[in-house]
Amino acid sequence: MKELYNKLTLQFNLSEFMQQRPNLAFVTVEKRQLVNLLTCLRDIHHYTHLVFVTAVDWLENNQFQLTYMLHNYENHTDLGIRILLDRGNPVMETIHHLWEQGRVYQRELHEMFGIDFPGSPGVEEPMILEGWQGPPVMRRDFDTKKYSLETYDHRARDTREPEQHMKEKLYPED
Repeated sequence: MKELYNKLTLQFNLSEFMQQRPNLAFVTVEKRQLVNLLTCLRDIHHYTHLVFVTAVDWLENNQFQLTYMLHNYENHTDLGIRILLDRGNPVMETIHHLWEQGRVYQRELHEMFGIDFPGSPGVEEPMILEGWQGPPVMRRDFDTKKYSLETYDHRARDTREPEQHMKEKLYPED
């Protein structure tokens, strides 16, 4: 994997190579070079399968980290490509033209983190949180407890021991 990294550094401004296992490595690339790198990996280096796209909210650094995990079926290796986005303006170029399933991941990241992928089909449509009006729920600064207290009625919980409840309600004659 280090050999591939060395080849790619001739074309792309890569940083932070990390090999976790012989068949799994991660590299970080500048946002503006991501789509070209993914295209090169798919078309030249046979990383033809987009396994997933995910995000991490680095609230302390005011950044999102996107990771695009690719798989090569010829040599059975996985390569994670990471980029950093500004949390204040989280916009990333779409990859749906490279892998059709990329639009589903992008739609999820838009809904859960508020990351925009202009031009991605259906990115604005609700996917999981239909009718949601609040802020993106996977951002680390989203206060779930505060939202719950402000949004829902709260009542005292009526708890019963299952054994006693069954005796009283289901088997009153025993």
